[in-house]
Amino acid sequence: MIPMRLNPIVLAGLLMAVALAPAARADAMRCGQNLVRDGDPQSKVLALCGEPSGVQRRTVLRRPYFDLQGRFVYFGDGLVEVPVEIWTYNLGPQKLIRRVRFVDGIVDAIETLGHGYREY
Repeated sequence: MIPMRLNPIVLAGLLMAVALAPAARADAMRCGQNLVRDGDPQSKVLALCGEPSGVQRRTVLRRPYFDLQGRFVYFGDGLVEVPVEIWTYNLGPQKLIRRVRFVDGIVDAIETLGHGYREY
């Protein structure tokens, strides 16, 4: 078998593509046997994962919009207040802390933080 040699230009291109590729978002969290994902309602997360160990609340101003078959269409000139909640789940020192952000009651992002801690 003849060994394949990569052209240095092709190799450089591949390395740049990997380096410049955006990091994949892992917007999912396991709660027991269930999976919570981006787009799930707040009530589902509460039912599957239980009460969070911490909650932060705030509001943000956004232009009103609606989804037209996967496309956002903005309307109006004003801004509306949208509630944002960030729930933190401390799963203990053997697991990682998870932070779930809700925008208007829907999971918008799930982050994995460092190791949890024992609560006394």
